[in-house]
Amino acid sequence: MVKTIRKVGNSNALFLDKPILELLGLQEGGQVNLIVTNGSLIVTPVAAKRVDPEKLQACLNRVVDEWGDVLTRLPVKPAKRASPRRTKKG
Repeated sequence: MVKTIRKVGNSNALFLDKPILELLGLQEGGQVNLIVTNGSLIVTPVAAKRVDPEKLQACLNRVVDEWGDVLTRLPVKPAKRASPRRTKKG
């Protein structure tokens, strides 16, 4: 596939079509790694960080052990926020 580099503001951009983004599992705002090797540019999606469920559970258990008494005293529903005061101009 041949693409054209286009000027965007003070930079240059390579636009990727939706089907290419879908094949790579990317969307607007997604991050990619760029590697230049032997005169070629390799674009690779940044893999999402995966959390080990056992490590997450162990961390949550430590939080509950240390802060459980405080957590049980927190309100179930968050308090309503006061609306910002409006001032009259003029």
